[in-house]
Amino acid sequence: MELVPAIDIIDGRLVRLTKGDYATQKVYAEDPVEVAQQMEAMGFRRLHVVDLDGARSKHVVNLDVLRGITTKTRLVVDFGGGVKSEDDLRKVLDAGAQMVTVGSIAATNRELVLQWLEEFGAEHIVLGADVRNGLISINGWKEESALQLMPFLEAYLTAGIRHVLCTEISKDGMLQGPATPLYRDIMQAHPECRLIASGGISSIEDIRQLDEAGVPAVVFGKAIYEGRIDLKELIQEFPQDLETSK
Repeated sequence: MELVPAIDIIDGRLVRLTKGDYATQKVYAEDPVEVAQQMEAMGFRRLHVVDLDGARSKHVVNLDVLRGITTKTRLVVDFGGGVKSEDDLRKVLDAGAQMVTVGSIAATNRELVLQWLEEFGAEHIVLGADVRNGLISINGWKEESALQLMPFLEAYLTAGIRHVLCTEISKDGMLQGPATPLYRDIMQAHPECRLIASGGISSIEDIRQLDEAGVPAVVFGKAIYEGRIDLKELIQEFPQDLETSK
């Protein structure tokens, strides 16, 4: 299983929210680049970076932090938050991200995302599927679309998407365990999907359960910064390989 620590950014600092509510933000570090370097030194090979300012502003904001991470580590970075145009997407790739997560735009402008898929390749595009009550949420989780999760995934996977980051919003930041049954259902329906489960991870046991459910990758953040997971123990149980993280 791929282990993907998350770094969420507001005003250049590493923060975490609860259920996507900006009013709940808690600052964990002033320098996200330093934290990324620590993650790499521990043995992690992937990193999920979220521009929360970008998600709220509907355009990418924290490119300088991204550049700092990609120039000072060898981590395979996927970046999301505020990517709403090809200009944003190119800026993120030019700043060194290997993968770009597209969420809201995938819900509101499918044709554009399919163009990006063809132009940039499936290896560089991650479909962000943020779900609440079975429906896709958009624009920093502030709005709920009418799109149901499973048909949304089906349409994009059929079109060639390989990587899917699925966050169950009700679990996010709660440290009460992930939506394992949901992720198991996705993998049973689409075994070819490179699913990245997100939301609610509170312990190594949660990650073991996702692994047993056949989930290929997991994103987690708050459990790290709250000291809920022994990272050395985690890496020993799930050693990471740089080549399989691409």
